[in-house]
Amino acid sequence: MRIGTLGAARITPNALVKPAGQVPGVEVAAVAARDRSRAEAFAARHGIPAVHDSYEALVADPSIDAVYNPLPNALHAEWTLRALEAGKHVLCEKPFTSNEAEARQVAEAADKAGTVVMEAFHYRYHPLAQRMAAVVRELGEIREVETWMCFPLPRFSDIRYSLALSGGALMDAGCYAVHCARLLGGGEPVVRSARARLHSPGVDRAMTATLEFPSGATGRVHASMWSSQLLRIAARVTGSAGEMRVVNFALPQMFNRLSVTIDGVTRRERVTGDPSYTYQLRAFDSAVRTGEGNLTPPSDSIATMAIIDEIYRKAGLAPRGTA
Repeated sequence: MRIGTLGAARITPNALVKPAGQVPGVEVAAVAARDRSRAEAFAARHGIPAVHDSYEALVADPSIDAVYNPLPNALHAEWTLRALEAGKHVLCEKPFTSNEAEARQVAEAADKAGTVVMEAFHYRYHPLAQRMAAVVRELGEIREVETWMCFPLPRFSDIRYSLALSGGALMDAGCYAVHCARLLGGGEPVVRSARARLHSPGVDRAMTATLEFPSGATGRVHASMWSSQLLRIAARVTGSAGEMRVVNFALPQMFNRLSVTIDGVTRRERVTGDPSYTYQLRAFDSAVRTGEGNLTPPSDSIATMAIIDEIYRKAGLAPRGTA
């Protein structure tokens, strides 16, 4: 499978280039950037054989089988759709689109094209995610789910603070917290309330939301790029039989810890393995080759974006791409 990457984003080496070296049969074959000199420098640094002058040229390249889309959030839907129109498979960075309506548009296009689209929630492919989902089943009736994705980003000129580019803490950080809550909570939750702290008009630097799952379990998601809670990436699930706590579900290869307390007895685990991005690329390759392995297809993305849209509404803000 020959993959072309749109742009020379900072995430691309870890998310695509390095994993491709670990997945047989996968090659990063081309890169395109709005600034050709930047694309050329990126290609030289990472041994990518072809450079295109534009995103259009890369998407149209008949030798490319799949496209990696790490562009700013507001461009995810547009360029995923263009890649699908050209018959390419797409690995699209999170958040999948700016809003639920765009996610549905991409899903329809993918069905029509008959190609694979995967949202790059890489943590979902690591053994830690499978372990979390298994442990939750030991906890009895789930009563509460709480997730945190909080990290400091004091560089306020960063595109992740741009309303025009569909930025905000809920989009960039919070999509992980929302997705993980969905994984652990069982069923799709309803958003009951939300509160935002703003960086600038319409742009959240922090967001907290309360959820209710079909079982009656409650949920809370916390996201921030700049707030008093500088760094916390974690999950907690409380059930009738006990509690699970997880540290660093999002980048488990760096460090993770899972602890379970049942009947007053606590056990602690650390789940090891390859980088989450390597598992993700293996799954993408499998989905393209065999139709199996896509844990984050467009249908999953629609559900996540619907919750994100509603959190923005409950916080008194417009969903991204609608204002």
